[in-house]
Amino acid sequence: LLAYQWLFPGKPMLFMGDEFGQSVEWTADGELDWWLLDAGPYHRGLQQFVGDLNKLYLAETALWQSDYDLAGFAWIDCSDHENCVLAFLRQDAGRRSELVVILNLTPAPRHNYRFGLPRPGHWSEVLNSDAAVYGGSNAGNLGGVVAEDVPWQHHSCSATFTLPPLSVIVFRPERGAS
Repeated sequence: LLAYQWLFPGKPMLFMGDEFGQSVEWTADGELDWWLLDAGPYHRGLQQFVGDLNKLYLAETALWQSDYDLAGFAWIDCSDHENCVLAFLRQDAGRRSELVVILNLTPAPRHNYRFGLPRPGHWSEVLNSDAAVYGGSNAGNLGGVVAEDVPWQHHSCSATFTLPPLSVIVFRPERGAS
């Protein structure tokens, strides 16, 4: 859900302790439960994930330059309620920065799942919330996918993806891809 908040149009905001998964409500009478960072891999993994989300947000103008411009956001698929899958495109004004964001909101991995893409070529997987470094199962797309000339979802190209369980994956076209 943090990734959805960062990657959807609008400005992300955290409350104290959210960046490492504090399990109790913050109180002004005490400090954050920093000890959770040493209690196992998941709190430290969430902290790393939020840090990586922040780095991606700063690096990709698609995530902040066109927040309030209709051309900055487009749904790829928002109707697959049976599989609980969403996909959308974020892009900046000059289309120099483009990202495809895919969410699998179920615990079931999905294989060979096709989505339309706005351009052909290699799309690099730049973020995968299911990566082992975040405490996930490390399912993914082996670094990227290749868009084929197969029209799909109102796009001239498409690719098949592996959607890890309960995950957000983000793809960027290779720089210089047509």
